[in-house]
Amino acid sequence: MFGTLSVTLLIIAPGERPDWWQREFARLVPDLEVRAWPDVGDPADIRSALAWKPPSDELAKLPNLKAIWSMGAGIDHILVDDALPDVPITRVVDPYLTAGITEYVLLHVLRYHRNQPVFEAQQRDHVWDDRARDLRQADERPVGVMGLGELGRDAVAKLTHLGFDTAGWSRTAKDISGVACFHGPDGLAPFLARSEILVCLLPLTDQTAGILDRDTLARLPEGAYLINAARGGHLVEADLIDALAAGQITHATLDVFHEEPLPGDHPFWDHPQITMTPHNASITDPRSVVAQVAENIRRLEAGEPLLHQVDRVAGY
Repeated sequence: MFGTLSVTLLIIAPGERPDWWQREFARLVPDLEVRAWPDVGDPADIRSALAWKPPSDELAKLPNLKAIWSMGAGIDHILVDDALPDVPITRVVDPYLTAGITEYVLLHVLRYHRNQPVFEAQQRDHVWDDRARDLRQADERPVGVMGLGELGRDAVAKLTHLGFDTAGWSRTAKDISGVACFHGPDGLAPFLARSEILVCLLPLTDQTAGILDRDTLARLPEGAYLINAARGGHLVEADLIDALAAGQITHATLDVFHEEPLPGDHPFWDHPQITMTPHNASITDPRSVVAQVAENIRRLEAGEPLLHQVDRVAGY
């Protein structure tokens, strides 16, 4: 693929099984030299880095770095580095990653639509009560998805296919068949007012940090449900606990948190109205993503436009 050109990639992703990634690179692009941090060797050899939550200042130690490949769909974990080199950054756009997020959204939307938390509580309490609770058809259940990028568009398409009354909200205007689309600050309030199940799939930026706060939750219909599969930084955790206590939110599903792993004394662990998963709504699979990274390395070395390059100012 690279001929006689000497190309070296650094995997800098603490705790993300770099050995697995190295095996896949060796299988698909054997002429690519791949090193795994902290075994960097000569930093001057590194031309690009595949990164997930890289330690601060480490990328700045690579004098010949030409590009950074995010290991996930977001880049917020990279942009937090104040010493980040001024090089292009790309993100993962992968059908398997997208499918995983959509499966997660469908699972938990259906769980709330079918009142599953109520029946799980009945089982714990040894209660047999087969009376219908909030029995409605899917087209009578308004679902709102925040974020209409690659992940959000797939989620709203599948929700619409199942018959849900689906709406989406994004920073800029979108036009999606069968989906009521809202955008910008003026569109947020009417979008929230009709979302009985709210799904957050936004990128984390300066504009979206803390967007799931007291005011946002209060604008939802009373008794709404929340699903956050985006980033922990979107949610003001204390505001959610207050909204649950007040009955404004009935139940929340959270896959992401401000601190991960979640500390053992965090109130979310034992909260009866919170369902938690360990940031695994969808996992980047090296078997499919390595080919995308390898193609971008080829493009980088050939001076061609990169796939899925992000706008560093916008944050996605």
